[in-house]
Amino acid sequence: MIDKNAHISVMRDRCIELLEPAIMATENPVIVDATLGLGGHTEALLEKFPALTVIGIDRDHDALVKATHRLAAFSDRLLTSHASFDSIGSVVESFGYTQITGALFDLGVSSMQLDETNRGFSYSHDAPLDMRMDQSQSLTAAEIINTYEPGQLVRILRLYGEEKFATRVVESIVKARAVAPLNSTTQLATLVKNAIPAATRRTGGNPAKRTFQALRIETNDELGAITRALPIALKLLCVGGRLVVMSFQSLEDRIVKNLFVESTTSGTPRELPFELPELAAKFSLVFRGSEKPNAQELDENSRSASVRLRAIERVAA
Repeated sequence: MIDKNAHISVMRDRCIELLEPAIMATENPVIVDATLGLGGHTEALLEKFPALTVIGIDRDHDALVKATHRLAAFSDRLLTSHASFDSIGSVVESFGYTQITGALFDLGVSSMQLDETNRGFSYSHDAPLDMRMDQSQSLTAAEIINTYEPGQLVRILRLYGEEKFATRVVESIVKARAVAPLNSTTQLATLVKNAIPAATRRTGGNPAKRTFQALRIETNDELGAITRALPIALKLLCVGGRLVVMSFQSLEDRIVKNLFVESTTSGTPRELPFELPELAAKFSLVFRGSEKPNAQELDENSRSASVRLRAIERVAA
């Protein structure tokens, strides 16, 4: 069972507000919730728009089971798929659609995955080093820590965790795993803490945060999936359709921002005094930049603090 009071969907009302114009302008609207999670956003959408069909995608089978139970009252308008969201094209096609009215992406690790301590996403609880969003896949964080070459680990920590002390952390990992495999979140968190200079540890929260983020991203190929999925989602949008994306760290947001800028930039040479229709941008930003949660949301849901929301609309075929 899902405790709806405990599970608060990030920027739910704002996401619905952004998708509403596209939904209301379409006779038989179809929205893809590409990160269904526990179904909070989809529940609100289905409640507000009685003609709406939602395709819910999630790579986490447990989340799909819980969301399907939560949304049982809307079973006639909910289609679900156990898949990574970079399969959005084939998932939409499998349900008989060639276009969609909109799509919602809530990137990063879900509240459910963080709260289930045995999944290994949290450095605050002892658990196996798992970190798989899709538990049917084989690669785990433990395999990465124990089998990757030192150079690979340094690259991952620097690139995905923006860890300044990546070399020191990896040296500690290599020494420890030579004695026995590293399989515990607490063991890894302690090792990382001890590898980072004491003066640096006094600020910025738990020093293991960056290493855990890097391992999670590598385990689930998160940035690769985002890079593949969003262009497909844009191609699927009908004219007037909207894509709404919530990012929770700078690496995700940078991918979204760059794609949105590229998609809304005209190909007409700047020296021409008129727009060439065939080179005009097919998309337009719904608002400039990104939006942050308001004070009320921050007060009600501390996990929304890092979110950055962006939205784009298709304006031409």
